[in-house]
Amino acid sequence: MAQTRQTRPAPRSSQAARPSGARASGARGKAPVKKQPPAVLRGARAVGRGSAAALGSAVRSIGHGARDVPPAVRRDGLAIVLVILAILIAAREWFELSSWAGTAIHAVVAGTFGVLAYGLPIVLLVIAVRLMRAPQEESTNHRITLGALMLAIMVDGIIHIAKGQPSPVEGWEGVREAGGLLGFLVGTPLASLVTAPLAVVVLVLLALLSVLIVAGVSMREAAEWVAEVARKVRHGDGVETGETEVLDLPEHRTLERPGAPEPRARKSRARRLFDRAIHGEQPGDPDGLDAYEADEAFATAATVERTDFDDIIDPDGGRAAQATAPLSPYAAEEPVPLTPDALADAPTQLIEVTGERHAPPTTSIVPAGEQGTLENSTPYVLPSLDYLVKGAPHKERSAANDRVVAALTSVLEQFGVDAEVTGFTRGPTVTRYEVELGSGVKVEKITQLSKNIAYAVASADVRILSPIPGKSAIGIEIPNVDRETVALGDVLRSPVATRNDHPMAIGIGKDVEGGYVMANLAKMPHLLVAGATGAGKSSFVNSMITSVLMRATPAEVRMVLVDPKRVELTIYEGIPHLITPIITDPKKAAQALEWVVKEMDMRYDDLALFGYKHIDDFNKAVRAGKVKPLPGSERKIHTYPYLLVIVDELADLMMVAPRDVEESIQRITQLARAAGIHLVLATQRPSVDIVTGTIKANVPSRLAFATSSLADSRVVLDMPGAEKLIGQGDALFLPMGESKPMRVQGSWVSETEIHAAVEHAKRQADPEYRDDVVQAGSTSAAVAEDIGDDLDDLLAAAELVITTQLGSTSMLQRKLKMGFAKAGRLMDLLETREIVGPSQGSKARDVLVTPDELASTLAVLRGESGATVGSTAYDDAEDGEWVDS
Repeated sequence: MAQTRQTRPAPRSSQAARPSGARASGARGKAPVKKQPPAVLRGARAVGRGSAAALGSAVRSIGHGARDVPPAVRRDGLAIVLVILAILIAAREWFELSSWAGTAIHAVVAGTFGVLAYGLPIVLLVIAVRLMRAPQEESTNHRITLGALMLAIMVDGIIHIAKGQPSPVEGWEGVREAGGLLGFLVGTPLASLVTAPLAVVVLVLLALLSVLIVAGVSMREAAEWVAEVARKVRHGDGVETGETEVLDLPEHRTLERPGAPEPRARKSRARRLFDRAIHGEQPGDPDGLDAYEADEAFATAATVERTDFDDIIDPDGGRAAQATAPLSPYAAEEPVPLTPDALADAPTQLIEVTGERHAPPTTSIVPAGEQGTLENSTPYVLPSLDYLVKGAPHKERSAANDRVVAALTSVLEQFGVDAEVTGFTRGPTVTRYEVELGSGVKVEKITQLSKNIAYAVASADVRILSPIPGKSAIGIEIPNVDRETVALGDVLRSPVATRNDHPMAIGIGKDVEGGYVMANLAKMPHLLVAGATGAGKSSFVNSMITSVLMRATPAEVRMVLVDPKRVELTIYEGIPHLITPIITDPKKAAQALEWVVKEMDMRYDDLALFGYKHIDDFNKAVRAGKVKPLPGSERKIHTYPYLLVIVDELADLMMVAPRDVEESIQRITQLARAAGIHLVLATQRPSVDIVTGTIKANVPSRLAFATSSLADSRVVLDMPGAEKLIGQGDALFLPMGESKPMRVQGSWVSETEIHAAVEHAKRQADPEYRDDVVQAGSTSAAVAEDIGDDLDDLLAAAELVITTQLGSTSMLQRKLKMGFAKAGRLMDLLETREIVGPSQGSKARDVLVTPDELASTLAVLRGESGATVGSTAYDDAEDGEWVDS
């Protein structure tokens, strides 16, 4: 993770600018007296400081606009200056410019670099172009400049020794025609010390080091590159023409199918591995093949030409087509050695070839029943990252940062705090300024100045960290006036995303230090997302779903999307990752959560039956053919994909069926981790009646966007901080196991990018929905058995209770003219349908249904919908198995 640390020395007049050894000198005694330089040097230094101050004051008096010039513009100005210098030097050295300016240029440039002055214009032009094309890569530009200067010095030294080591005492003309002043200063002392030949050897080696510095590579990488170039020169480019087709295997590994271009070196290695395989070396043998080598060997069996093993399969020498071998022999429960006898006994049908070769119709090497079922015969191609746009380059420093450093230093001076700003790290939204305290200074001295700091930097959203995790410094986070947008494409292209190939890894955004942040939903294992309206919660949900679409196939991850708002997630309708159409009815969402609980129980039944503790281990065993159906069962065992359940608005579900929803969430969050089921709950109302204590206790990972109050921040994070966020994706991320939250800027993905990824996914596969997730409405009314003949009375009681919003048994007795026993029974029926709350003694029951929902509630009581509120109806899939896509 890249970290930019900028330092700015404090003014000399400030107390914080004194050396650390001189701080609090009054408490520790007098500082040691330093030896003063001679009076002449002190006078010269004073004259220099005075002249510089006078010149600076004169320039600043003209105007203050130069302070606001962006760093990128200043770098462009430097590049233009280098181009001008290159033109002037080329005019003199190449075209003999005859003027006093040309004479001066030649005296300075040739006198310094010698004969290298002829190539100096080209070097200056290259550096200028580099500054213009990549101004944000400041460290790389510095490295290239340093390496080029070192290379020039070493070459000048070699030229100086080769020209006989001319001295300036003998005349500057000889020095200019050799290595210049640099060559004289390097070559003459070194040659006197170790003799001229050894000096040349040393300078040549240092010149090679300079070349490596310019290229930014190590010696080992350079040697490998030279060997590769030499191999291509000897044997040609070593690439055969053909079409590339990538086969996506389980475990996120890829192999090239027949016809793919393959370097000769790699093909030769694969053929050697295949020869080792046919002689009986199997995975797990001492000094035998490992799993990856076995994969490569058996993949070669599908591409090797017939003539390579005619004597094994066809002793008569007939021309045959390519044979096909299984991709992974170690995937079988008991690997079958690929020996000459096994190949000879294999029922392979061969086709005589006349001209073009064709693959054989059937080839069977592994006996039937020994190899696991090969799933996903239809290849699913993941979307290209080109669908996601690239963001603007990250800024490492701006003029605004310098102004804030000056303001913080001024506040510390005004209040007499012995501390100094030692640096800062700039993020896309905020910049964290690091403040180090002097000896004996309390941390409270800084935290008590939060309002004064906010006043000085003209920002109300100042957040102080005391201390910064892992550092002995206080962090002051101040929003950037020129904030950046973090593109999801940049996050998914980052090295941290490339290294993490888990299908449940999603892009979060960037942290305060400018580093990319990824998170694995499978390790959270559940996530609570909360924030006020417009804080960035919906943008995060879109980034999360898009990350799954870009990195996972439907066979790896399936999703249940709950969107009570009906407009947030409609763009994802029809993607093959969905297990059911997007759910917009809160009552059906409660049914879907109950189905997830039953799916979790079914998965745990399989884990217990076959003796595995995690769904990943079970899936590996299924792919390897180690999981067999029970004797007499016709069930086909498939792998279980990860199941990701996303609830976009938890508040709507808690209003309709709070008890059932909370119970389902509690069971899922407590048990579903090992079953590969993960829950993401999002809400814009993080109050205690929505995010209950039960939910908080079982959802360990939190992502808090800007909240409207301190109380909401405590509900989400159990600590303050979210109320000081500035919105628009600014968030605090607290993953499971961390004690303090991380401040991040959430990634942004536009609707155009989402649409492109969704359309690509739809072209790859069609959605295969489960019918039992949400029960469809029945065509005929079916009254529940517990209602019996009291349907009319129950409808009347429900209408009376909902319209009056008063759940009283005595009211039913009076209004409907019935006895206490029947009125109490009707009230119990209303409670089981979650129309009224539980009994509260002598008080009236709470009415949970609003008058606007009267019609739909009466329809449910009549049995016109497929299931009553809170129904637990569930139809098992065929044989209780997962219907794999």
